[in-house]
Amino acid sequence: MLIVQKYGGTSVGNTERIDAVAQRVIESKKAGHDLVVVVSAMSGETNKLLEYASYFSAMPNQREVDMLLSSGERVTSALLAIALESKGYPAVSMSGRKAGIVTDKIHTKARIEHIDTTQMKKELTAGKIVVVAGFQGITCEGDVTTLGRGGSDLSAVAVAGALKADLCEIYTDVDGVYTTDPRIEPKAKKLEKISYDEMLELASLGAKVLQSRSVEMAKKLNVNLVTRSSFNNNEGTLITKEDNIMEQPLVSGIALDKNQARVTLRGVSDKPGIAAEIFKKLASSGVNVDMIIQNVGHDGTTNLGFTVPQNELEMTKKAMNELKASSVMEYDSEIVKVSVVGVGMKSHSGVACKAFETMANEGINIEMISTSEIKISMVVHAKYGELAVRALHSAYQLDK
Repeated sequence: MLIVQKYGGTSVGNTERIDAVAQRVIESKKAGHDLVVVVSAMSGETNKLLEYASYFSAMPNQREVDMLLSSGERVTSALLAIALESKGYPAVSMSGRKAGIVTDKIHTKARIEHIDTTQMKKELTAGKIVVVAGFQGITCEGDVTTLGRGGSDLSAVAVAGALKADLCEIYTDVDGVYTTDPRIEPKAKKLEKISYDEMLELASLGAKVLQSRSVEMAKKLNVNLVTRSSFNNNEGTLITKEDNIMEQPLVSGIALDKNQARVTLRGVSDKPGIAAEIFKKLASSGVNVDMIIQNVGHDGTTNLGFTVPQNELEMTKKAMNELKASSVMEYDSEIVKVSVVGVGMKSHSGVACKAFETMANEGINIEMISTSEIKISMVVHAKYGELAVRALHSAYQLDK
């Protein structure tokens, strides 16, 4: 089998942990697998490099920031290759450039356009373990770029897709995907398998295990993805096509997103084009709008409510003040979004009813609702967020 393994910053946080990763890689090699290993920078390294840059400039040139930040992953890849060689296993480290990862020209958040696998295949054929610096690539002109948040996961999935690897293993400090955050509900269970679509919903709704960009790419490239811990030998969670999961559970997980704020515009002119004008202004200001509710208009006006990330609330206020879209604008950051996710919803009725009944039984008022084919999201007051998660987890018997 050809396996791509990715190790995050905590997994390679110091020389002892890099040594432990080398041993884990060797065990896979002994099992007869060909291996490409993608690594992040050592934990804390990226922040340290950014601090160095900020000493000289509050807004450094983004091209130079990419040159700076890409060094962190190159250090880790070289150290791991050295560790593997010292144990008698031929290895070669590669920067994003050497690995053939070509991106667009948007510095600090580049997108991968294609991967030339020639060098990686050459080294694999020679029997070497290939260690790739994650989070980075190059433009067609040869400038170094970085891929933004979750970039090393993205590198690993893209490499796995380009090489047509049998499996892509993402090693982190957690040992899989759980039915909900175990810190909120200790009865949470680790999932053996989950579909790409469910994982995408959970990732976008606050689950921190994987970035949605890497799951999207895995789905697009049909890469079987496993997330597991680098600190134990427990089986992880397989993220795969829906067809590969024999029995679809009704509900797979409950997510809680605390980074939410609600905006209410009262007395908005009820005429064609006003909503387009409001959301165009928000989009041009870089604000990501999530849930939207508009009431039926009366007397030529209507009320419009929507949610935005809490850390984008000030940008939202500025945009709305500039637009003067309504006479009364209200902002509430004391809210959270609780979501029920499961592909089983497609073929079962009553899932939403149970969610709403559960909230009512706990005395929790639902302030906004949004649904999709496999998701029900509810906005509630922040103080009820964790209670809602535990109640829903129990209602759908996810602890069984």
